[in-house]
Amino acid sequence: MSGRSHSYFGSLHLCIKAKRACPPEDCGGAWGYLEFLEAIKDPQHPEHENFQEWIGENFDSEFYDLQEINQQLAEA
Repeated sequence: MSGRSHSYFGSLHLCIKAKRACPPEDCGGAWGYLEFLEAIKDPQHPEHENFQEWIGENFDSEFYDLQEINQQLAEA
């Protein structure tokens, strides 16, 4: 992320590059997110169904949308 905080002209934050999606809300921090990624990718994992039900959709940790990211930054 580059830019400055809010100014007279609004938010000057702009994301110009991303690598992955951000972790889902309330996933349990870094360790919880790693466990979530393991479980969601492996249908045999004991927590797979629980996490699949919790996320409520197909979660792709590699997908990101720069336009959506920048829209959310502009609204923050």
